[in-house]
Amino acid sequence: MTLPFMGLMPQDAYYFLYGQNLSLSYFDHPGMIGYLLRLFSEIFGKSVFVIKFTDFTITTFTILAFYKLASYFLSKRKTERALILITSTLFISILSFNSTPDVPLLLFWTLSLICVYKAIFEEKKWYWIFAGIAMGLAFNSKYTAVLLQLGLIAFLIFSNKYRKLLLSPWLWFSILISILVMFPVFWWNYQHDFASFAFQSSERTSSISEFEISPTNFLGAIAHQLLLLLPVLFLVMITFTFKYFKKALTKFKIPQAKTLFLLAFFIPTFVGFFSITPIYWVKLNWLMPSYISGIILAGMFISKKLVKTQIVFSVIFHLLVMVQILFYVFPIKSDDTWIGWKKLALETANLQKKFPNTFVFSDDFYKTSACLNFYMNQKVYAQNIIGLPALHFDYLGDDLSNLDSKNALFIDSDKRFIDKKKKEEIHPELKKYFKKVTEIEPIIISINGKEVRKFWVFYCENYNANPF
Repeated sequence: MTLPFMGLMPQDAYYFLYGQNLSLSYFDHPGMIGYLLRLFSEIFGKSVFVIKFTDFTITTFTILAFYKLASYFLSKRKTERALILITSTLFISILSFNSTPDVPLLLFWTLSLICVYKAIFEEKKWYWIFAGIAMGLAFNSKYTAVLLQLGLIAFLIFSNKYRKLLLSPWLWFSILISILVMFPVFWWNYQHDFASFAFQSSERTSSISEFEISPTNFLGAIAHQLLLLLPVLFLVMITFTFKYFKKALTKFKIPQAKTLFLLAFFIPTFVGFFSITPIYWVKLNWLMPSYISGIILAGMFISKKLVKTQIVFSVIFHLLVMVQILFYVFPIKSDDTWIGWKKLALETANLQKKFPNTFVFSDDFYKTSACLNFYMNQKVYAQNIIGLPALHFDYLGDDLSNLDSKNALFIDSDKRFIDKKKKEEIHPELKKYFKKVTEIEPIIISINGKEVRKFWVFYCENYNANPF
C-alpha cells in the first residue's frame, strides 16, 4: 500500500551499491540482494520505486513458496490460516519494502525446505540436487543459511524412520552441491584474508565470551519479536516450543516425522538465538528464517478466534506504519530513515557549486555515504578517507592517493537534532588528513514545512591520503 510513497532507506542504497560494484561476495554479507537489485535496475531503470519493487517481488515469491510448503503439512483450511498469519506480520511487510540480505534469504530458505521435503518424504531423488542449489543460494544471501544443512542433519539424526538417509550418497551429494554453489563466497574471502568471515564472527564471539548478563538485551529481543510477529503469533510460538521441549525432556517423546522436520529448521534459529539474548544483543532479523517453519507449526495449533485477533493487531499496526510513512508523525532519531536523503543530496550538490572541485565523504559506516552515492552523479566516499574501517567501501578498489591535495565536504549527521546550531567540534581524524578544516552552516532538511533532519558540514582543505 505504501510502496509508491516509501523513500530510500540507507540499506536500499548500500545494497544497491553492491549491485553497482559486482563482486563474488562482499565484506559484510554475501551479494545476492545486490545482484537482484542490479538485475531489476538493468531491466526497469534506476529509481527508488524499482528498489522497492525488487523487494516486493522477491517477498511475494517467498509467500507463494511458503503457501506451497505449508500445504505439505496442513489441511487446506489450516494452510489458509498459516498464509493469513505470515501475511499479517510486520516482518513480511518490512521485507517487502526494505532491501536487506534477508529478502532473498527467506525465499531460498523456503525453497530449500520444499526441495528437502520432496527428497525425503516423497523420495524424489532429483530434489536432492535442487535442495543443494537452493541451500547454496540461501548461503549466498546470508550466512545464517548454514543452519539449513545443520537442521537437515539434525532431523535425520533424531528421526527413527529416516536416519538411514545419513548413509545415502544423495544426502552428501546435495550438501556437496550446496558447498559448490557457495564457492564464490569462500573464494572472495580467501582472496581477502577471510575478512567477511572474521567480521561476522570475531566481534560477536568476543562479546558472547565476556558473558555479561544484560536484562535489557533479553527484554529488547522479546519486544522486537512481539513487534515483528505481533503478540498472538509470538505467544503461540513460545507456547508450542515449550510444549515440545517439555515432552522431549520429561517423556523422552520425539514428535512424528513431519513435525520433527519443521522443528529441525525452527529450533536452531529461534531457540538458538533467543538463548544468547541475555548476554548478547541479537538483531531483530536474525530469527526471521525460523518463522517459515514456525508459522506452519503455529498453523497446526492456532484457533480461528486467535487468527482473528492476530488480524486485528495486524490492521492496527499496519495502519500506524502507513500513517508514519505517509505523514512522518513521529521523528526518528536515527539515520535509519527514509526521510531527507534526496534533499540532502541536492543541498550537498549546491554546496559543491559554492566550493568547486570538492569530493564528498561521511563517517557513519555506510548510511549517508550510500544514500548520497545513490542520488549524486559522482562517487561519494566513507570514513576510509580518514583511515577508519568503512565496511565494503574499503573494498571498492579506490586509490585514495588520487585525491591528494584536493578539498572535500565532510557531511556529519546530527541524529538527535535538538537545534540548528553548528557542532563547534571538529572530528579529530579530520585534522590528521586535511591541512585545514572549517565548519560551515549545517544543512537543515524540512518536510512539509517541518524541520526534521540536520547535517553538520565541514569544508576540508588539502587532503593527504598518507599523513603518516
